[in-house]
Amino acid sequence: MNFELAHEHQMLKDLVAKFVKAQLMPLEADVLARESSGKGSYLSKDELAKVDAVSRDLGLWGLDAPEEVGGMNLPMVAMVGVNEELGRTATPYTLPPDSPNLRMMMVAADARQREAYLEPYVRGETISAIGISEPGAGADPSRMTTTAVQDGDDWVINGRKIWITRAAEADFTILMAVTDKNPNGRNGMSAFLVDRDTPGFNVLRKIPMIDGSATYEIALEECRVPGWKLLGTRGQGFAPMQVRLGTRRIEMASWSIGMAQRALDMMVEYAPQRVTFGKPLAARQTVQNWVADAATRIHAMRLMTYDCAWKIDEGRDTRQEISMIKSYCTESAYEIVDHAMQMFGGMGMTRELPLYLMSNKLRTMRIYDGPSEIHNWVVARNLLGTRE
Repeated sequence: MNFELAHEHQMLKDLVAKFVKAQLMPLEADVLARESSGKGSYLSKDELAKVDAVSRDLGLWGLDAPEEVGGMNLPMVAMVGVNEELGRTATPYTLPPDSPNLRMMMVAADARQREAYLEPYVRGETISAIGISEPGAGADPSRMTTTAVQDGDDWVINGRKIWITRAAEADFTILMAVTDKNPNGRNGMSAFLVDRDTPGFNVLRKIPMIDGSATYEIALEECRVPGWKLLGTRGQGFAPMQVRLGTRRIEMASWSIGMAQRALDMMVEYAPQRVTFGKPLAARQTVQNWVADAATRIHAMRLMTYDCAWKIDEGRDTRQEISMIKSYCTESAYEIVDHAMQMFGGMGMTRELPLYLMSNKLRTMRIYDGPSEIHNWVVARNLLGTRE
């Protein structure tokens, strides 16, 4: 067994680490100031343009996109290293294009869709969103009620979606809808590419989240979509959607490693400096336990996540492992960051350190793309043979 990244993938990870340190971390103070004033956590247009220019010049765009559409076709193990480094900063930034929607289109798009949607997306010319969850159907997609009905060569979509990131600014949204109702309750769902200016695609409201980001609720009202924008096979959208969800979940595990490592680094630096009752915090057993526990959990998180990524690259079924790392990494990182906040005392409760924003991001990640309890249930029912 080889537990180290390939040389070229380690070089990429190191490059991203330098990019994060030089370009993203210096922006944290402004991001924190905006969030603390109630404006949200984001980069200004000028900041984003500068960061985009640097990351593009460094060759960090389209890392896992196919070579035939301008990408580098990197494996998932390489992307774990990239996302671990991106997770070390509270500055929100995604290297174009966003991998989950990219990988879903890679497995489902036909030639026309690849030219019209996938290729511009890889080039960083467009922004995408995805609409899966509904007000009454979050972690359980079988309760989805949004429908798409064929009308001649078109599809007419009606329903409501919620918790959609970037819905207002996205050039197109991958929208999931029921197209085939089956008597056994396992309805066939399909994916559609819906452009932002499509009549009947209505953004209802912006929903501020506790990590400074925002999601949206949208309504589909007689939203007419040309037939060629059906993504994949009718009634078989669940499998490509799972590719998308699995990619985001392994990203979350990777980001969790980065945030936990940042918190541990801060604890290791601060503990010897802070003196209480005549001794540095580094001499306190509780603090020592926090540091040792964090280092041990981070080691386990890395091994689990890279193992899952390697199995994905090998073409194996990783549904079990993805649920494990999504739950374990987000929950563990949340506790590690919380211990760091506790160690910093009063300063740990301020909005001047990145810890609180990392903590809030991890808190949302424990819900996003399946709550920890659902993933634990998936693992347990597979082991116990209680799958229904």
